[in-house]
Amino acid sequence: MKLTLTILSAVTSLISSLNGFAQQSVAKPWPSKMPVVKAPVFKKDTFNIVNYGAVNDGKTLNTKSINDAINACSKKGGGVVLIPRGLWVTGPVELKSNVNLHLKADALLSFTEDLSQYRLIPTNWEGLGSVRNQSPVSGSDLTNIAITGKGIIDGNGDAWRMVKKDKLTESQWKNVLASGGFLSDDKKIWYPSESSLKGSKVKNAGVIADGKTAEDFAEIKDFLRPNLIVLTRCKNILLDGVTFQNSPAWNIHPLMSENITIRNIYAKNPWYAQNGDGLDLESCSNVLVENSVFDVGDDGICIKSGRDAQGRKRAMPTQNVVIRNCVVYHAHGGFVIGSEMSGGAKNIYVSDCTFIGTDIGLRFKTTRGRGGVVENIFIKNINMKDIAGEALLFDMYYAAVDPIPVAGEKRDAPKVQLLPVTEETPAFRNFYISNVVAHGAEKAIFVRGLPEMNINNIFLENMTLQAKKGIEIEEAQHIHMKNIHVITRDSKPVVSIVNSGNLSFDKLQYKEGAAVLFNVNGERSSKISVTNTNVIGSVNKAEFNNDAKSDALKIN
Repeated sequence: MKLTLTILSAVTSLISSLNGFAQQSVAKPWPSKMPVVKAPVFKKDTFNIVNYGAVNDGKTLNTKSINDAINACSKKGGGVVLIPRGLWVTGPVELKSNVNLHLKADALLSFTEDLSQYRLIPTNWEGLGSVRNQSPVSGSDLTNIAITGKGIIDGNGDAWRMVKKDKLTESQWKNVLASGGFLSDDKKIWYPSESSLKGSKVKNAGVIADGKTAEDFAEIKDFLRPNLIVLTRCKNILLDGVTFQNSPAWNIHPLMSENITIRNIYAKNPWYAQNGDGLDLESCSNVLVENSVFDVGDDGICIKSGRDAQGRKRAMPTQNVVIRNCVVYHAHGGFVIGSEMSGGAKNIYVSDCTFIGTDIGLRFKTTRGRGGVVENIFIKNINMKDIAGEALLFDMYYAAVDPIPVAGEKRDAPKVQLLPVTEETPAFRNFYISNVVAHGAEKAIFVRGLPEMNINNIFLENMTLQAKKGIEIEEAQHIHMKNIHVITRDSKPVVSIVNSGNLSFDKLQYKEGAAVLFNVNGERSSKISVTNTNVIGSVNKAEFNNDAKSDALKIN
């Protein structure tokens, strides 16, 4: 089977720091020619798990049979390990080099709910070195590996995950309680075991520090949920056609790996799944993700690169990534970068994707302490519908909470204070986003940087965004919008600006009769240019508050 993927190896020259009131336009940075990298090719030799003793009766534990088939295949130079149709129960499966694990149509590989089958091992969780349970499917330091076919891999995540009451209906919550388990002290979170509940009360549970080993966490073993698929330091990876569902934590997690093709897959989790991300590419290079569907409980397609000091020390950005022709249904974010991005992210290309019912559409999040630079992000041709929060969000005050507050939840705005710039200060710069249509969102665009590190060089062009609220920009520089049409219910104001400068709005369109077009705040707001825009369509074209100067805004 000869498979190819197209990967970019170099990024075009970027527009450097921009000044003044000059009219801006988003460049066309997409390369016309991109090098071709071959996906792994496998021998045709086939190793049927039935020949190694596997039984598809839905009760026999086939861990040894499946791993024996994989080991035999790899030792003989590689080939295909075949999972025939049927229900196959198993414990952890460890991939080997030159092996294509192939699931036939109607094959269901179901991982056991007997948590004792998963041993505690040193691994990585949310960007930190941690002890976790062994993943259902894993591989480390491998070359040429694949999971292909039309079958289903089910991680039996309900046996592992805690459940928040606020994410269930009343009848669903009653069913969860009837199954047994344990409740948190406030009775709002259900845990499947006492070990899991106990782990929830341990600070930095599982994090490897102060000489701790796996044995030190045995008492809270059930709390240390594994990701479904973890491929660490691997080269030449192919995931094609398979449904990956019901993960204990994240669904698919390539870590420090390169030359990755992910296509035609379906990543599926219950929407209440805690940490139920679809795809997390962490410190990976040369990746193609295409023609895939994500319907999950946390972020859909996510870029990461390690957390805080460990991520900065690793210094492995996720880079040279192409994501195209994908659909994301329920998720906290459709396409996401962060918040664990301390190793950086660059040269990311996203195009021709659809987000339906996600909490946020395009979500870029970080916070103080992370460090890391996210830059050279190119996005085009994005459709969104029924977005619960922001269509586009850039936020440097990520607080590790669900993006949409539950009923009755109150959240205070972060305290704004100027701090020194250090290696812990993150940076967002050089984003080029064009051709976005959003039908239904709480807010069209939200940009919030830090006073010591403004979000910088964001180019937005050709968008039609229908939302309750319009555009909000705080602590940002060189934000340039061209041909943006915002259709809002709340037009007081259409655009809010706080302590931001070197902004340009060219051909801004809005709903006729808007109460306030621009609300400018803060003494550091300056050099805001508005061109080719019908400002007389608003009742009040501009308001200036909180020491903002009237000459900060220039309308041509």
